Amino acid sequence: MKRRQLFAFIGIALSSLILTVSLPFIAPSAVAQSNSELLVSAAASLKDAMEEIKSIYQQSKPNINIKYNFGASGALLQQVQQGAPVDVFISAANKQMDTLEQSGQLLANTRSILAKNRLVLIVPNNVTGVSSFNNLRDPKIKKIAIGEPRSVPAGQYAEQVLQKLGIYQQIKPKFVYANNVRQVLAAVESGNADAGLVYITDANISDKIKVVATADEKYHSPIIYPVGVLKRSKNTQVAQDFVKFLSSDQAKGVLKKYGFVLP
Repeated sequence: MKRRQLFAFIGIALSSLILTVSLPFIAPSAVAQSNSELLVSAAASLKDAMEEIKSIYQQSKPNINIKYNFGASGALLQQVQQGAPVDVFISAANKQMDTLEQSGQLLANTRSILAKNRLVLIVPNNVTGVSSFNNLRDPKIKKIAIGEPRSVPAGQYAEQVLQKLGIYQQIKPKFVYANNVRQVLAAVESGNADAGLVYITDANISDKIKVVATADEKYHSPIIYPVGVLKRSKNTQVAQDFVKFLSSDQAKGVLKKYGFVLP
């Protein structure tokens, strides 16, 4: 074989070798970037808004598969602490997020405030004569639904308001506890409770109840929804991109539509 032909043969062989070695390392990275799954654990009161936000987000990011896990903030926190593969966490109070941050489970500089809310008193549409929290002492109000205060922030806010108003001990025997704020709403909608304390955003999605009073914000801790990315996430870049989208004008528009107060 002539020298010129030999060099040409070697050059082709080397090129083929480089392509063969390089491609396996490039392809998986590209696939990982384009096909990612996120598990977002969020307070139950965010369900409708977050579902709509997801559909908007995936219009431009169709290869990002977002899975939601909705529930009481306290229960969601326990799941994270027990090792659930959560990427993004959104609670309905600072307490749960503080716990994650203080234990070093949050990715640095990813915590922010998503939205705020208001606490309201609701009754079934056919109930009359209830126009304030003080009416809860009325004998005709036999069952009052609230979130379980140990795990449901809405229940904690409810207790604070009722204690400030000085009626907590008197009406406590009437309490029917729910595992999350949506269960409180369902109890009042079905008539299994004569009244309930939920967020205004929950009341806004139902035509079976009516709002009769709004709690004065000075009577309870600020109702804040903090959001953050978990260190354990295997897709931290994608998770941060989603959290960034939550502060976009599009996402804010959805939150506002459902009655959330923007920070």
